[in-house]
Amino acid sequence: MRFYRYKSKAFTLLECLVALLVISGSVLVIQGLTKLVHTDYVRAQASTDSDWQIFCKQMRSELAGSEFERVEGGFLYVKKAGTELRFGKVADDFRKTNAAGAGYQPMIFGLEAANISEKADSVQIDLKFQKGEVRTFLYKFTKSKAGSSSTP
Repeated sequence: MRFYRYKSKAFTLLECLVALLVISGSVLVIQGLTKLVHTDYVRAQASTDSDWQIFCKQMRSELAGSEFERVEGGFLYVKKAGTELRFGKVADDFRKTNAAGAGYQPMIFGLEAANISEKADSVQIDLKFQKGEVRTFLYKFTKSKAGSSSTP
């Protein structure tokens, strides 16, 4: 009997092992990147840093050019452009309303407690979040109730 050698096109064992090595390496890289993205996402959800920065910017914008009226019942009352506004915690958010409490303009969510205190022409707002963080916002008014002006 005669055996003929045919050149058939096929993968060698070495080529198969290299292909498996490349595929397993790619899967491991994708798994590592997925874990990294997941931990960043969880950290971003748990942190209130960006919400706090937006809140501070909003409060400074709202209080700029306003006249301090009073702190009463856990709320800050100011007068801006002839309209009396109220800032304070209602339910689980800190919001801006008119003096009677009508209107709903939330500024930050997820609060457990809020404490507002006044010292001369400045206001201190201490916020405790449901996640356990405690933050303090300070603002010094340039206009007092009597209309006198002070320097910042």
